[in-house]
Amino acid sequence: MPELPEVETVRRGLAPVMEGRRILAAVARRPDLRWPLPERFAERLTGRTLRRLERRAKYLMADVGPDAGGIDEVLVMHLGMSGSFRIEPDTGPPETPGDFHLPRSRLAAHDHVVLRMEGSADGSPTGAAGGVEIVYNDPRRFGAMFLLPREGLAAHPLFRDIGPEPLGADFTPEALARALAGRRTPIKAALLDQKVVAGLGNIYVCEALHRAGLSPERAAFTLTAPTGHPTALTVQLVETIQMVLEEAIKAGGSTLRDHAQVDGTLGYFQHTFRVYDREGGACTSPKCRGTIARLVQSGRSTFYCAACQR
Repeated sequence: MPELPEVETVRRGLAPVMEGRRILAAVARRPDLRWPLPERFAERLTGRTLRRLERRAKYLMADVGPDAGGIDEVLVMHLGMSGSFRIEPDTGPPETPGDFHLPRSRLAAHDHVVLRMEGSADGSPTGAAGGVEIVYNDPRRFGAMFLLPREGLAAHPLFRDIGPEPLGADFTPEALARALAGRRTPIKAALLDQKVVAGLGNIYVCEALHRAGLSPERAAFTLTAPTGHPTALTVQLVETIQMVLEEAIKAGGSTLRDHAQVDGTLGYFQHTFRVYDREGGACTSPKCRGTIARLVQSGRSTFYCAACQR
């Protein structure tokens, strides 16, 4: 499943051709994805201006302004396992630069939602004057789209229990220490809990724990001092999580199986994995002669180095 850096990469790729543009036509080629699409989905979107494209955890959130009754709404989108967006300008096919290319599904049967956006006023490459189409393709149909009122959105079941954004101002060592206090679950499992921190997935938790020198089996509560304050390890972990995510976003995310950026190119962060999917490989930590091992935690593979992660 695409993780936070992949979703943020998609957001940044879509924003220039969607923000401030009117949806000239919306087309839903089936009534459902993982769940049914909202009632009169295409009709309700057509003609509205997409004001902002944001991200919360692994959700894309498009502010589409007021509906016919004057209620501000947000188009909430989740990529699921295999969902992706494709930008198709009228002037030609999407560019696919890069030495690494993973063909994505372009079968019409998998193009489930299409948004026809108005063109830019200056005919810039981010949306020719003739317009651009945003195509949502999802072979497995595990993705989802909702139209929700903006008022009270934070209290909606999709969002009310989500923790702080790891790249936001609220994700501090103090906040993490409070969230981990008294938790005897392994730190790997705790960081995957979206109530602790939003949007972290298996790949980046493995990478962050390795760089921080923390064993994935370490009890979560050990990162909180008896006083309730963060320890030096907590500070280091917060900084490492943010560093790993920022590097991954800069690299365009990671490409495992289905993920690709909106222009069709792959993310490159997987080429700098230190532990993930490197079982049996040499540890890359300075002066460490350990070997990357794999263990299964809660049904998911964890990659780590027992020699330098304590």
